[in-house]
Amino acid sequence: MSYRTLEEEIKVLELGLPPMEGDGFIGGRLDPKEASLVLVPVPWEATVSFGQGTANAPDAIRITSHQLDVETFHYVKPYVAGIAMLETDKHLLKLSHKARKKALKVIEALEEGKTNKKALKFVNEASAILNSSVYQKSFEQIKKGKFVAVVGGDHSSPLGLIKALNDTQTESFGILHVDAHHDLRKAYEGFTYSHASIFYNAMNECDKVSNLVQFGIRDYSSEEANRMKEYGLKGACLYDTDMQAQLASGKSLEEVYAPYIEQLPQNVYLSIDIDGLEPLNCPNTGTPVPSGLRYGELEHLIFMVVKSGKNIIGFDLCEVGDSEDGWDANVGSRVLYQLCGALLASQGKIEYK
Repeated sequence: MSYRTLEEEIKVLELGLPPMEGDGFIGGRLDPKEASLVLVPVPWEATVSFGQGTANAPDAIRITSHQLDVETFHYVKPYVAGIAMLETDKHLLKLSHKARKKALKVIEALEEGKTNKKALKFVNEASAILNSSVYQKSFEQIKKGKFVAVVGGDHSSPLGLIKALNDTQTESFGILHVDAHHDLRKAYEGFTYSHASIFYNAMNECDKVSNLVQFGIRDYSSEEANRMKEYGLKGACLYDTDMQAQLASGKSLEEVYAPYIEQLPQNVYLSIDIDGLEPLNCPNTGTPVPSGLRYGELEHLIFMVVKSGKNIIGFDLCEVGDSEDGWDANVGSRVLYQLCGALLASQGKIEYK
């Protein structure tokens, strides 16, 4: 890709001309050296436990974002701060495909009451390679003074980024997590770095993560519910059923969300699994679950974090599904742009309204 300077980028984006297929996020071609925010695409879905296709999401989101208009209601011209998306790592995509085939053998053996140790070893080693790759890419950009976000891939994708932030931040940070699932299982199906284990791993491997605050959870195991209780003050969850009941009783979104946002420290990492939204927004995600946040409710939640004066230090968007009509990527690209605007506004790179 031939890069543009930030000045050139702003001029091109404000013309609103149709991007070329090879262009980056929102039709950009910004040199990452001039960006404030660098998006790291992670084409990975080795351990998904139901539907497939999330490995294609980073490229699908990039392409679909070409029809996204760059002005937003809450955030003033996010693109002027400089947003660059790195090119998709084809080696990771190839490894994901190999690991997925092995993972299916592991799952098949489990269903027969057996263990395929060789296949399990391959998947766990491949996942470790993924984590190292994302860590190195993220660490490199953070050391250059950039903010970094991961575009997954399944929800195991961002652990490398969270660990890079853990190793570079001088202060502790909290995680705000939107999802249909807790993702607190220990080595789900034997996979150490399963998509269903991302926050079990983050809480155990990252000593600067002060607490985990979850929204929209509505499909979970007793193991996960008990683990959340064990976290005590380090964990809080607004379960979807509770959220819906409070809204039905006449409470505003502000009233429902505020007590949970207040539990977060000054520095916050956002982790958004697209299946935290209602399935009509993401019908092809790996594990869709009825109910969930409406798109506008998620947008407002993200904006409330900005309005609270907290600093968003990084984020990920995961589990966007693959579909012929591009609907999932359409929604995903818009959630991603809202997240970009929120981070940049919280860090004083742009203004918000």
